[in-house]
Amino acid sequence: MELKPEQLAAQVHAGPLRPAYLIAGPEPLRVLEAADAVRAAARAQGINEREIFEAEGNQREPDWAGMEASFNAPSLFASTRLFEVRLPTGKPGTEGARAISEFCANPPGDITLLVTAGDWSRQHGGKWSDAIARIGSVAIAWPVKPHELPGWIESRLRSRGLKADRDAVQLLADRVEGNLLAAAQEIEKLKLLSNGELLDVARMEDLVADAARFDVFRLIDAAMNGQGAQVSRMLRGLRGEGEAVPALLGMVIRELQTASALARAGNLANAFKAQRVWDSKQPMYRRALQRHDAKRWDGFLAQAGRVDSIAKGRPRRGQEPEDAWIALERLLLAVAEPRASRLLAVRA
Repeated sequence: MELKPEQLAAQVHAGPLRPAYLIAGPEPLRVLEAADAVRAAARAQGINEREIFEAEGNQREPDWAGMEASFNAPSLFASTRLFEVRLPTGKPGTEGARAISEFCANPPGDITLLVTAGDWSRQHGGKWSDAIARIGSVAIAWPVKPHELPGWIESRLRSRGLKADRDAVQLLADRVEGNLLAAAQEIEKLKLLSNGELLDVARMEDLVADAARFDVFRLIDAAMNGQGAQVSRMLRGLRGEGEAVPALLGMVIRELQTASALARAGNLANAFKAQRVWDSKQPMYRRALQRHDAKRWDGFLAQAGRVDSIAKGRPRRGQEPEDAWIALERLLLAVAEPRASRLLAVRA
């Protein structure tokens, strides 16, 4: 039976871990938190050794042969181990599907297998995911629909010891506009700022930042996540509020520099640590790195320098002055959508 991520998170703390878990879906926060629940349950049950298998460098898939060898090699340090397989595309390929299916046919008693996927649809599953379902649990993080968001927010508030009336919950839902990460961040802030009283609309209005202001952090996240339409909408909001392009570019350039360094890394897991990329943001970077290679990221950095020059009134010799906002939009749309890169070439 397919579970919701929140159901799986409750399940793993109720008893011994099962031999295998699959957590997948297009909603990164729900995937991450369900996977974190499995990891926390493993630690609570004395499972402290963890091995991670994911695509590295130019590889499109994890090292399946290495994973199978590890299945058959007893641990020197622990009696039970947690094996994580990370599939950003949600597709293990023929060899990976075989390896996972064979594991599930005769699961070793000293291994719990956790498979996570950053992309999922009804067509992604197959015999390998059915095999996981037979011996373990499958949780799919489908996007929270607009009419479901107030319920999701109310449940999360309650889990944090907070109470809010219906109108206050709806206000928060309207402000975050479907962004679960933004909602989670606002709820954590509410936990710090509220004093335990029932939150009504007036109090919620005082405590919650207006997420419709489209701050630069969410702007960059939208570009990295491939959400071109949201990028354009956010830029219009920022421009309307009187923000200045140079004030935004510092963070944009830092994110592009991080992506460029990750694109050149041989071991992405180590690179995430070196660049101090939070676990919650790693799926976003993985999606972005699938769209562009290192050379393209370098090109984006060069274009960011050009946007800075335009914003400071220093157009190229022989060219008419340009609108810095339009130049920034072209850059971020190219980051979000590879086909939009041609917009950069027009004015290069």
